[in-house]
Amino acid sequence: MTTKPDASGTADVLAARMNALMVRAPLAVGFVKNGHFETVSEQFNQLFGHGDDTDLSGQSVRSVYVSDGAQTAVMQRMGTAFGGGHPFDEEIEYVRCDGSRFWGRLQATPLAWDSPAGEVLWIVDDVTAARQLRLQPTWTAKHDALTELANRREFERRLSEHVGSARKTPVSVLWIDVDRFTEIVSSMGPEVGDHFLYGLGQLLLTKVRASDFVARLEDDHFAVLLPNCDQHYAQIVAEKIRSGVANYRLRWGLHRTRVKACLGVVQVQGTLETVDAVLGAAALACTEAKAAGGDSVRVFVSAGGFEELAG
Repeated sequence: MTTKPDASGTADVLAARMNALMVRAPLAVGFVKNGHFETVSEQFNQLFGHGDDTDLSGQSVRSVYVSDGAQTAVMQRMGTAFGGGHPFDEEIEYVRCDGSRFWGRLQATPLAWDSPAGEVLWIVDDVTAARQLRLQPTWTAKHDALTELANRREFERRLSEHVGSARKTPVSVLWIDVDRFTEIVSSMGPEVGDHFLYGLGQLLLTKVRASDFVARLEDDHFAVLLPNCDQHYAQIVAEKIRSGVANYRLRWGLHRTRVKACLGVVQVQGTLETVDAVLGAAALACTEAKAAGGDSVRVFVSAGGFEELAG
């Protein structure tokens, strides 16, 4: 006969699960309350230089900040974010228990949004190397600062290597335009819009091959360069991306929304003699997709120019 566990038994099971999670989770996760770490994961301890003999649990959060002023400033910005219904997401300079410093990306969220001054979940990633890379002039010249994808200039440079080329392998380009993105910005604010664009960029990277090249061109316009990919398979990739965007849920604090996107597909061909012509053809196909009602894919078909569309 099976009996239902009592409240104390349920609490023991939940505590055991939490303990296993905090030991084995490959994330630096911690819970903070009243300015102290309540409990932290093993990865969290290791990130801040603690091991078997020392533990951040029970210690003041001040121990990981470089100064009192730094802690105060972060707490003020965190309070402002929580007050606006947003998680806190920033890169902060931290100090380990041995005095060495590193840059960590702190993502903090209240456990209960109706009590933002209560217990808070921290997730910290070491971004020291990535930050140093982003500060290099060569990185800045080639990347979009918001999404960390390639920028338009770098995308056009990569595309130019294929335009007018005598290579026999097919190359295709996708133009991606988010439907009604301005509505998100106007209703939820630019911070939520920026978070969405970053998340969308990361989503695109999961939908393409490692050899493909993803870039943010401007605003909510993205592009993908598909080497060794003809029009047929490019359309399959485009449909995969369209479906992925439609199923992508933007969660940012108290904000929830979904969006859809249109994609234009073009295979690089002799009639498109310049980079601008290729991008223009892809953009035109995308415009046709929007005119058809959005959330769709259209393929450019050459007719001596880029006037004829099929999809």
